[in-house]
Amino acid sequence: MSKVRVRFAPSPTGGLHLGGVRTVLFNYLFAKKQDGSFIVRVEDTDQSRYVEGAEKYIFDCLAWCGIAADESVIAGGPYAPYRQSERKDLYRQYAEKLVQDGNAYYAFDTPEEIETMREFLKTTGSGSLQYDHNSRSRMNNSLRLLPEETQALLNSGTPHVIRIKVNANETVQFTDMIRGDITVDTNNVDDKVLLKADGMPTYHLAVVVDDYLMKITHAFRGEEWVPSAPIHILLWKYLFGLHNMPHWAHLPLILKPDGNGKLSKRDGDRLGFPVYAMDWTDPKTGDTTKGFKELGFLPEAFLNMLAMLGWNPGTEQEIFSMDELIQSFSMDRVHTSGAKFDFEKAKWFNHEWIKKLSASTLAPLVTNTLAQKNLQITDNDYLVKVVDLVKERCTLLTDFYEQAGYFFKAPLTLDEAAVKPKWTTEKNNFFEEFIIRIVAAENFDSAAIETIFKELATEKNIKPGELQLPMRIMLVGAKFGPGVFDIATTIGKEQTIARIKTALEIFK
Repeated sequence: MSKVRVRFAPSPTGGLHLGGVRTVLFNYLFAKKQDGSFIVRVEDTDQSRYVEGAEKYIFDCLAWCGIAADESVIAGGPYAPYRQSERKDLYRQYAEKLVQDGNAYYAFDTPEEIETMREFLKTTGSGSLQYDHNSRSRMNNSLRLLPEETQALLNSGTPHVIRIKVNANETVQFTDMIRGDITVDTNNVDDKVLLKADGMPTYHLAVVVDDYLMKITHAFRGEEWVPSAPIHILLWKYLFGLHNMPHWAHLPLILKPDGNGKLSKRDGDRLGFPVYAMDWTDPKTGDTTKGFKELGFLPEAFLNMLAMLGWNPGTEQEIFSMDELIQSFSMDRVHTSGAKFDFEKAKWFNHEWIKKLSASTLAPLVTNTLAQKNLQITDNDYLVKVVDLVKERCTLLTDFYEQAGYFFKAPLTLDEAAVKPKWTTEKNNFFEEFIIRIVAAENFDSAAIETIFKELATEKNIKPGELQLPMRIMLVGAKFGPGVFDIATTIGKEQTIARIKTALEIFK
């Protein structure tokens, strides 16, 4: 068997949906497990939908995910160019060959003529409103016109397209690696446009030609492309012979969490979660759509979550590194049915990965997160210590500001309502004495502070539990955080004393 070669072929038309990233991931995992190549090919033949900046955004998303293409417009490769708009002349050759072989034809119909045809079919109750074996005999194409009429139109530069000729009463069969054998009646398949009037190929022609020339062995894409598969099978048959065709797999959809149907950006807006990998700013409107990265997701967690949407390893394991995914992945464990997206589960994956990664690995990411809140970190060793204390309390990277911010600056406000109703002179005196004792203490580690605290509480005949919450409020400003004595040790004696003094003034 030839070396495995798979491709991801995005259109630069906007943000990268998480379904697109999952397609990337499944392609990548399959290729790497087989010691194959992963290719990224930009399919920009539909110039009317081209969006400036979208191509760069796609590659930025892949870089964030840690997925590098072996061949692409950036990496180059032996089958360049990898941008379809730069291969325009190539496609016409194949389209013309299809015409010469009787498997395609020139169509000179105007949009108005096509609409008239559809209205006629609608009024006569013909069922299908397609341009196909039933309707093409009424249309302005080279199958109906005399050869000399066709040539005259071509010579005069009359706008035209090239359509595939789909024969009636035939069947198209292929085997899907996920769905098994699929058979389609050609009576339900229309004569798709292969080459547009501007000379650009449609997806149908370009994908087949490029997959052949780039020696793609496996073509994985979303199940929404199943209806187009017969056209592609026929093109392979007509141009290259079926023995050269790649293995097909149509991946299940990622479904909206509260019902059936494909997950969309509107669902994310409606339910309050992102559906794009990274923030995407529309260059036309200036509107920014939130992404998983900016929300505070780790790429490891994002990919781990996506892998489990539509695939399972056959074990109870849920947390996978990239290497583990590569070793475990197989197409025969990809589901045939769609997977509902669960944002709470996605956050669970992120929480597990934050706990799993070392504090030193997380520190640079936390530094960036805090910097966005104008909190500049200069002591990395101190940051690592803080991250280690609070990381298990963080679900998203953005949580580190709330969970760790008070280690770097004293809280601006205190939760007075949690303390004042039960505040007493005795408690006030306790903390004044506590300051004196920790000033005199030689050791200021967690155990030493706790011993001083509890011994003094016993002397004052106050339960330590009644004093720990006020101390937490003094140091943190609120009722959360790791062990209060660990917090004191970390911020140091000077800060601990200063924060207690400030709080005592407020509580009085």
